[in-house]
Amino acid sequence: MGDKTALVIFTPSGKRGNIPVGTPVLSAARQLGVDLDSVCGGRGICSKCQVTPGFGKFPKHGVTVAKGALSGWNAVEARYDEKRGLKEGRRLGCQACIQGDVVIDVPPGSQVHRQVVRKAATRRQITMDPATQLRYVEVREPDMHEPTGDLQRLCEALKRDWDISDPEASPAFLASLQHALRDGGWKATVAVWRDHRGGAPVLLDIWPGFFEGRLHGLAIDLGSTTISAHLCDLRDGQVLASSGVMNPQIRFGEDLMSRVSYAMMNPGGDAEMTREVREAIGQLAIELSDETDIPLRQIVEAVVVCNPVMHHLLLGIDPVELGQAPFALATSNAVNTHAADFGLASINPSANAYVLPCIAGHVGADCAAVALSEEPYKSEDLILICDVGTNAEILLGSKDRVLACSSPTGPAFEGAQISSGQRAAPGAIERVEIDPMTKKPRFQVIGSDLWSDEAGFAEATAVTGVTGICGSGIIEAVAEMRMAGLLDASGLIGSAEQTGSGLCVPDGRTHAYVIWDARDDGGPLIAVTQGDIRAIQLAKSALYAGARLLMDELEVERVDRIALAGAFGSHISPRHAMVLGMIPDCDPAKVRSVGNAAGTGARIALCDISARARIEAEVLRVQKVETAIEPRFQEHFVAANAIPHASDLFPHLPELPDVSFNAGGGRSADSPTGRRRRRRTQDPLLRP
Repeated sequence: MGDKTALVIFTPSGKRGNIPVGTPVLSAARQLGVDLDSVCGGRGICSKCQVTPGFGKFPKHGVTVAKGALSGWNAVEARYDEKRGLKEGRRLGCQACIQGDVVIDVPPGSQVHRQVVRKAATRRQITMDPATQLRYVEVREPDMHEPTGDLQRLCEALKRDWDISDPEASPAFLASLQHALRDGGWKATVAVWRDHRGGAPVLLDIWPGFFEGRLHGLAIDLGSTTISAHLCDLRDGQVLASSGVMNPQIRFGEDLMSRVSYAMMNPGGDAEMTREVREAIGQLAIELSDETDIPLRQIVEAVVVCNPVMHHLLLGIDPVELGQAPFALATSNAVNTHAADFGLASINPSANAYVLPCIAGHVGADCAAVALSEEPYKSEDLILICDVGTNAEILLGSKDRVLACSSPTGPAFEGAQISSGQRAAPGAIERVEIDPMTKKPRFQVIGSDLWSDEAGFAEATAVTGVTGICGSGIIEAVAEMRMAGLLDASGLIGSAEQTGSGLCVPDGRTHAYVIWDARDDGGPLIAVTQGDIRAIQLAKSALYAGARLLMDELEVERVDRIALAGAFGSHISPRHAMVLGMIPDCDPAKVRSVGNAAGTGARIALCDISARARIEAEVLRVQKVETAIEPRFQEHFVAANAIPHASDLFPHLPELPDVSFNAGGGRSADSPTGRRRRRRTQDPLLRP
């Protein structure tokens, strides 16, 4: 093969590199620091190194992957598949060898350090009135002199005892009806689904006699990066178990437009992505059922919230129209359907599914769920709600008026596109502090409560090690660098001479700040580079510009309070978010995390049928602001590149160091105009 190399890109980590042709995928993963498991030494025995190669055009990654990008199926893989089975499309990383440019997905089961899907259920009081409820009835026995069917007499009993009129019954229900009635001595318990729009009720399932069990439902938050599901008791709303996985569509592109491009450029690409996400949801349902020992038959409802692209792919709709103006949805209405229609055939085949309405072309059912959870339309004061992720959804308003927009923040907040970045997993740095005097860092990693300078840290992290830095960690690192005078307002990292810190080291023509250097012990070098700063600037500028655009629309300069939502938003420090300029200035006491608000909204819609009608009405009142065609968005975006901002004031922040690392120097980095802006208040909680 000579010196020929191929570009290898691993997802979901985003790590890439040029690897010699003929290299096994497992070896390539080790060379690039990719988290790919193996315990058998590459002999094709343990199956831990399973990977899924992607083929076709990947505009996001700038590659086209040919079918021959990996070596052909070999005897070891064939033997393993015969004995234990390989999922369709999977390869063994120790056997498949690189032959050309390729995109390779490492599924969760093949990762040594499993991703932490941070979408736990938030405690919430919810009104209980689920769409599906159990109804016990006693049915008249058949009579030769009154030739009526069992279904008709069951409906008669439901009307008499529960005022349920003219219900519909599926063939699956009819198939079990007669056995259930006779086994129960003409007494039965029926699961009845009600339509909040006034349509006919539906008979979902039937049990002989009085059924003492409970019905359950799934609240599913289908994000572009992660999928989470909460299994809820439909009697009291209790969350019995929660689980989450990385969205397997990441291998087609980390951001939404990359997936739309994949569908446009690869015939059948949309169907491929639909199949992947449906399988993932179905597997989540099975895992939750197994964890709680709740029979799948008793899971009778599923409520799904998702962004518009995920909405279309879940429902089997080509998302191409969402990739071009005017970003038309196939439907913005809520969708009632059978759960089996989008991958949940593994639960009760008659189970119902409800997808919340979308607000507009790029503001989806997940944003509607956030609105249902946080109710800005009832607020007396002005609230800004930011659901932060790969694509941020933003709501601003009060009881008088609510605005919404989406902003393409990209994957940097998730740790992607960062030199030492990774998704949240044990060993990832998630919190950072930098002493403003010594310029030395200390940090915490996922999986340990100890700081890196505390006794016992090495022992506490011996198993996971310190592996990289996740989204919340990079946010805190950049903000701390700004507060410690290592970074100027334009985003430039100073040299050792300029900052007085030997941890600021040359990195090509720029500099990097070293957080952790374990190379002497065979570990990684974890540093914040100038490229990392730029990626964070682009992401935070998009978020801030979206919020500022909504504020312009309402003609306000300040908001009364801010709610940070989403898996990532829940782990952002408000102090660091404001120093970085991710969010507008606000009293720190009025900035709070609201957890996975989209998931909470899904649970509310699952447990309370009236909430479905309520949010369907409210989304019609929400005014969508389209960032993609609004000229002021670009103006706000450019101004927000400064840290915290080129012109907007942040009076609630402490005085930030007046440093500038431009070659010419001379200007205060705190103000590109050369004038230092005064910050009017000194909050002790924000003092660096």
